[in-house]
Amino acid sequence: MNPFFGELIGTALLILLGNGVVANVVLNGTKGNNAGWIVITWGWGMAVFVAVFTVAAFSGAHINPAVTVGLAIAGKFEWANVPAYIVAQFLGAFIGAFLVWLFYRPHYAITEDKDLKLATFCTAPAIRNPVSNLIGEIIGTFVLVFAVLFLAVSVFGLGALDALPVGLLVLAIGLSLGGTTGYAINPARDLGPRIIHAILPMPGGKRDSDWKYAWIPVLGPFIGAVIASLVYLVLQDPSNIHFR
Repeated sequence: MNPFFGELIGTALLILLGNGVVANVVLNGTKGNNAGWIVITWGWGMAVFVAVFTVAAFSGAHINPAVTVGLAIAGKFEWANVPAYIVAQFLGAFIGAFLVWLFYRPHYAITEDKDLKLATFCTAPAIRNPVSNLIGEIIGTFVLVFAVLFLAVSVFGLGALDALPVGLLVLAIGLSLGGTTGYAINPARDLGPRIIHAILPMPGGKRDSDWKYAWIPVLGPFIGAVIASLVYLVLQDPSNIHFR
């Protein structure tokens, strides 16, 4: 499989299963309604596991623009391939979000809370404080990318055997650091579905897509990834810090 399509399919699977578990928990009338935060964090962890295991052999399973940039800064991925990977990740996020909308349409129709509908597409803070929210996304993504850099030894990124460790890593981030912002830690994961929410008609109506907040889960992960990669380079060779 072409690496571009690997990233597209992997990110689509990530969003379908990740936002799918959110929809299962928060939308009315589902079998998983009100199952709680633990189910959501486990669902996202397993979504990462499935996505990485499925496409690692084809693209390295970045499935996250912040991971792609972090790997490139650390010299584990060619900068020339970064734009195509990011495009594929956003396209995959669009597809995954559309499939969640299609799958749960009857439940959107009977869910009156429009904030909950938005939550099945993108993140929102528990307490709206831009500085704290940005710091939260930076730290969460730092943990993700820093750990991934020690797993990613191939030319692309992760291998299939890294799927479970990365899934458990995302589970740990969600359980420990996810309660403040919903731990986007992935610009494509948040912005792609947010755009789909803005475009698609919503059974039973919808609210705005919260564009005032949208910059935080995009910028924060990129900053966290850059910091993680620079720290990684310092640890590897303090005398040779440079962008490769």
